[in-house]
Amino acid sequence: MQQSYKFCPSCATALQAITQAEDGGPKERLRCPACGWTHWNNPTPVLAAVVEYQGKVLLARNAAWQGKMFALITGFMEAGEAPEQGAVREVKEETNLDVLETSLLGVWDFQRMNQVIIAYGVKATGDVRLSPELAEYRLYEPADVRCWPAGTGYAMAEWLRRRGHEPQFMDWPRSSPASSDKKVD
Repeated sequence: MQQSYKFCPSCATALQAITQAEDGGPKERLRCPACGWTHWNNPTPVLAAVVEYQGKVLLARNAAWQGKMFALITGFMEAGEAPEQGAVREVKEETNLDVLETSLLGVWDFQRMNQVIIAYGVKATGDVRLSPELAEYRLYEPADVRCWPAGTGYAMAEWLRRRGHEPQFMDWPRSSPASSDKKVD
């Protein structure tokens, strides 16, 4: 989860937007005028999985979402794990499925949420049991999937292309709260 800082976590002084020279040139960041602590505000790595299950694509709806949007299985990468291991862990935690194979689809920025999405295509087996984070899931024929023009929707499109399907994108207002495709996110 992206942290919003107002005070220095080191000395409790109010942070200020201060421009300072960095390797890439001058950069304005929240900095502590007393001790020099800097809030770097780097993007958070998020893992995503296009889950192929029983020959179909498994998409899930987050329990916190108001609408009926279904999306990829996603979650934050944890300290000490490789991205691929994290994607496998997220699939297991959220669906109870066992991943048989993985393939890196790519890396996409999701600037609205200050995230970097590392996406995998996975083949999985087992019996689906959703975590409390997810309200329901649906299985789709690959040709019936409509991609969303944000975040993990581009990973879905790449997965479809690799299987010989031309991705179709849905129309969707980018400012809609339902356009979030990550649970924080």
